[in-house]
Amino acid sequence: MSKLVRLAKDTAIYGVSSIAGKVLNWLLVPLYAYVLTNTADYGIVTNLYGWTALLLVVLTYGMETGFFRFANKQENKAEEVYGTILSSVGSTSLVFAIITVIFAAPFANMLGYHKHPEFIAMLGVVVAMDAFSAIPFAYLRYKNRPYMFAGLKMVMIFVNIFFNLFFLIACPWLQHHHPGSISWFYRSDYGVGYIFVANLISTVVALLCLLPFVIHIKFRLNWPLLKQILSYSFPLLLLGIAGIMNQTIDKILFPVIYPNHVEGMKLLGIYGACSKVAMVMMMFTQAFRFAYEPFVFAQHKDSNSKAAYSDAMKYFIIFALMLVLSMTFYLDVLKYIIGPEYRQGLAVVPIVLGSYLFQGIFFNLSLWYKLIDKTIWGAIFSGIGFIITLSLNILLVPSMYYFGSAWAAFSAYFVIAILSYFYGQKYFPIDYQLKVIGKYFLLAAVLFVLGWFVKFHFIIITLAFRTVLLAIFVRYAVKHDFPLNKMPYINKFFK
Repeated sequence: MSKLVRLAKDTAIYGVSSIAGKVLNWLLVPLYAYVLTNTADYGIVTNLYGWTALLLVVLTYGMETGFFRFANKQENKAEEVYGTILSSVGSTSLVFAIITVIFAAPFANMLGYHKHPEFIAMLGVVVAMDAFSAIPFAYLRYKNRPYMFAGLKMVMIFVNIFFNLFFLIACPWLQHHHPGSISWFYRSDYGVGYIFVANLISTVVALLCLLPFVIHIKFRLNWPLLKQILSYSFPLLLLGIAGIMNQTIDKILFPVIYPNHVEGMKLLGIYGACSKVAMVMMMFTQAFRFAYEPFVFAQHKDSNSKAAYSDAMKYFIIFALMLVLSMTFYLDVLKYIIGPEYRQGLAVVPIVLGSYLFQGIFFNLSLWYKLIDKTIWGAIFSGIGFIITLSLNILLVPSMYYFGSAWAAFSAYFVIAILSYFYGQKYFPIDYQLKVIGKYFLLAAVLFVLGWFVKFHFIIITLAFRTVLLAIFVRYAVKHDFPLNKMPYINKFFK
C-alpha cells in the first residue's frame, strides 16, 4: 500500500504541471474563440498542432522509455545511458530543425499554408526543441525529482500564457490607444500566427531552464549501447507513431476527407474546441503515466509487483470513471469555456471522454510487453488501432463529420485495450480484479444513462439530480475501495 501511496503522491505532483498545461488550453480556447473570429482559424491551430504532436513522437523515437529501461537495467551506467540518448536525440533534432527552416516554403505549400511558411518554420523549431527537452525531463523523473519537473513545466506554461495574453489582448489594446509603442513589431492582421510565436518563446525559455541538467553530461555516443537502446526503442517508435496517429489523424486529415475543404476547416475548429472540454481525462491519464512508467520499471524486481499493478489498474479506472461522470454531468456549466459558435459540437464530448478512458486502460495494460522486452507487441496493437482509426474516419467523416472522428478513436482504443489484455495474460499474466472493475463500469453506465437522458425543465434541478447520481458513485467507491479511515492524511477525521 505504501508504494501505491507513493505512486499517488507522484501522480499528483506530476499532475500539477500536466493539469496546469491543459487548464491553459482550457483558458485559451475562449480567448481564441473571440480573437479568432472565424472557426476555421481555430481549425488551423488544431490541424498544425496535430502535425506537431506526430512529429514530436518521431523525433523522440521511443527514447524516453528506452532511457528508463536501460538506466534501471544498468544503474551504475545511468549517466552514460543519459549522455548517449541525449546526444542521439539532440543530433536528430538539430538536423530536423535545419531542414524545416530551409524548406519551410515547400512544406507550407504542401499543407495548404502557402501564405505563411513561417508557421511551418516556427513549429519545426519548436518540435525539435521539445524533442530534445523530453530527455532531460525524463532524467528528472528518473532521479525522482517531481517538484523540479513540475516547476520547470510551470515556467514554460506561464511564459506561454503571458505571451498569448500579450499578443492577443495587450497588443490590440496598445495599438488602439498607443499605436506608436508597438507598431515596429506588431501586425494586427497576423492573428493566429501570434499563437505560434508565443509557443516558440515559451519553448526556448524551457530549454534554457533545462541547461543545468544538460551541460554536465558528456555528449558522447556509446555506439554499442545506442544500438541496444535503439533495438529496444524502435518498436516503441512504431507504437508511438501509431498511437499518436490514433489521436491526431482525424485532425490532420479532416479537412482532406471532408468533401468541402473550407467547411471542413470550420468543423475542425468546432471539433478541436469541444475536444478541449474533455481534456481533464487526458490530464489525469498523462499525470498517471508520468508517475507510473518509472514506478513499473523500479518495482519489476519486487515479488509483489503484479499485485501492485493490479491495484493500480483498479484505482485508475475508478478515478477515470468518476471523471467521465463528472464531466458529462456538468457539461451544461463547462460549455461556457468555449464560445457560442463552438457549442453545437458539445454532444461529442462523452465519446471523446470514452476514448481517453480506454486510452488510459491501454497504457496500463502496456506494461507487460515493456517489462519482457517485447515492445513489438505495442507496435502491433497501435498499428491495428491506427488502421481502425483511419478506416473509420474515411468511412464516417463525410456523413457524420466530427462524430465520425470521435467514434473512430473510441473504437480503436477499445479494440486494442481488449487485445492487449488477452495477449498480456498469455505472456505476463496479472490477476486484474475484473469482477470489481466490471461492477464499476456497470454502475457508471447506469448513472450516465440516467444523467444524460433524464432532464428537468429547470437546469438547476437537472444539475442537482446529476450531483446525487455522482454522489452514489462516490459513495460506492468509498464503501468498497476507499475506506476513509485508512486513507493517509484524512483518516484522522473518520472512524
